[in-house]
Amino acid sequence: FQKQNDSFGYLMHVIYQYYQHFPGTLDEIEDMFEVVKNMVRTVSRDWHEPDKGIWEIRGDEQHFVFSKVMSWVAIDRAISIANILNKEYLAEKWQVLADEIRNEVFDKGWNKELESFTQTYTNNEMDSSLLLMEEYGFIDAMDERYVKTVNSVYKSLDNNGLMYRYNNEDDFGKPTSAFTICTFWMVRALFVTGRVEEAKQIFDQLIGYSNHLNLFSEDLDFDTKRQLGNFPQAYSHLALINTAILFANEKQLSRFIRP
Repeated sequence: FQKQNDSFGYLMHVIYQYYQHFPGTLDEIEDMFEVVKNMVRTVSRDWHEPDKGIWEIRGDEQHFVFSKVMSWVAIDRAISIANILNKEYLAEKWQVLADEIRNEVFDKGWNKELESFTQTYTNNEMDSSLLLMEEYGFIDAMDERYVKTVNSVYKSLDNNGLMYRYNNEDDFGKPTSAFTICTFWMVRALFVTGRVEEAKQIFDQLIGYSNHLNLFSEDLDFDTKRQLGNFPQAYSHLALINTAILFANEKQLSRFIRP
């Protein structure tokens, strides 16, 4: 059993999209809200516990920073749903929990010595999942702590334009290939922190590593660029689409170019 506390954040984020864009009948809306409340209860009970993290790292459970961030996402989106349904009393109650999680991440997840968020509360390792803190709204792109974290992750995990998901040893040893989605995450992180030209250069390079059908697998060999792992990998293509959208609107692009 791989306990992953981050999973509730993804699901609640999707449910929030349902309430925003595709609400059903009154009965369906209320039934879905029962799911929301049950998930909030679970996150409230479990968020402070260690887990296996987004990568299902084997061995001892740890306090992964990104798992805490996604626990916050679950509660934050639940608050938004409660507000949509005019259940202000629940929104106020859940806001206390969201603030508690967020404050703990800033307190325990930020490494003052390294000036960066780290993979867990207790190690000094970098993790590409930290790049998603901005995308999910946990921290502003121009917050100094996020900018410094992007720099640290890039410096530690970049290998000639391709990203490790992490490069500290796990039960399989030290990772030896790039995780495709993580390079797309880095493109976004560079883009939103003002390094637009660097982001576009990496994006264009990465697109060139797709196969003859312009498809991506889960991993890429750092040296040969051979596609490895699950193929085709849905997450890689979703990240490709989300990242490409960044470059599609010139007006949006101008917001991130520093003078």
